[in-house]
Amino acid sequence: MSLFSLGFLVISVLLVSGILTGAVRGYATKRLLDLPNARSSHQVPTPRGGGLAVVLSFTLVAAGLHWLGQISFELFMLVLGALPIAAIGFWDDHGHVPARWRLIVQIACAGWALYWLGGFESIRFAAEIYELGWLGPVLAGLLAVWLLNLFNFMDGIDGIAGIEVVSVAISAYGLLAYQSPLFPGDANVLLLALAAAAGGFLCWNWPPAKIFMGDVGSAFVGFVLAVFALRTSVEGTLSLAVWLILFGVFFVDASVTLVRRMLSGQRWYEAHRSHAYQLAARRWASHKRVSLSVLAINLCWLLPWAFAAVRWPQLEPVFLACAYAPLIGLALWLEAGKQGG
Repeated sequence: MSLFSLGFLVISVLLVSGILTGAVRGYATKRLLDLPNARSSHQVPTPRGGGLAVVLSFTLVAAGLHWLGQISFELFMLVLGALPIAAIGFWDDHGHVPARWRLIVQIACAGWALYWLGGFESIRFAAEIYELGWLGPVLAGLLAVWLLNLFNFMDGIDGIAGIEVVSVAISAYGLLAYQSPLFPGDANVLLLALAAAAGGFLCWNWPPAKIFMGDVGSAFVGFVLAVFALRTSVEGTLSLAVWLILFGVFFVDASVTLVRRMLSGQRWYEAHRSHAYQLAARRWASHKRVSLSVLAINLCWLLPWAFAAVRWPQLEPVFLACAYAPLIGLALWLEAGKQGG
């Protein structure tokens, strides 16, 4: 794909996603209004479900690219595997769906992804290959389910989820292109398409948000990024350690918050607003400041460490620890997961 074609694709997806988000907002204002409550980070009724535009625009471009022979059948099947997650998320946006049914769908979609990936019996870490056997697919499935729920947990203030998708997808694209500048591969094209789809939605979700992403979008983008992470790990182009570095803000915040809530005896499975990013938004009285901080951390802190892990893979554990250490310290300083937060 030429540079002109790539640019045209990105701009087209961005525009289509933005237009679709506006259309979804018209529907959501009447049927999917998110009313503020004690656990909300917003103060005015706001429609949710805007992530449907991301799902539709990304899936349509994936179908078009497959029809044109630009992406493989296997990769297109991986994309289609995320649609049931979006569907049950959209259902949940309309009314509560029991967690067990959502989990069943998520596990089934993770199994679908692992089938098209050809399993996950080995993993590359610190420039070494480790054979995992039957444990590999189990761990990969858990990672996929955790990441899609991770985006759901972290989608709690204006702009943050869209910023994460755009910055992580573009960063991963850059790292893949760095390794194969002459032939970046089909995964790279879809990473840019995902970033563009999220960018179109972000135009409406930027603080103060006119529409929220909702479960339909947050779970979908989390699963798609998880699939990319597993696929590049299987191919040996980007290791899971690199992806964990790129996901650092979301991974650390959600993990520290969850562990602290569990250790303190809280009902960790209930909705709350004690994530570090939520506490920071209340402390600064600004969603925009927090979302821009996440963007700065992703591009100015985590991306350089991820690049170092790509350049010197034998030092991946060191770079991962260096990237996470201040993020863990920041989450603890903000008292993420503290009871009453």
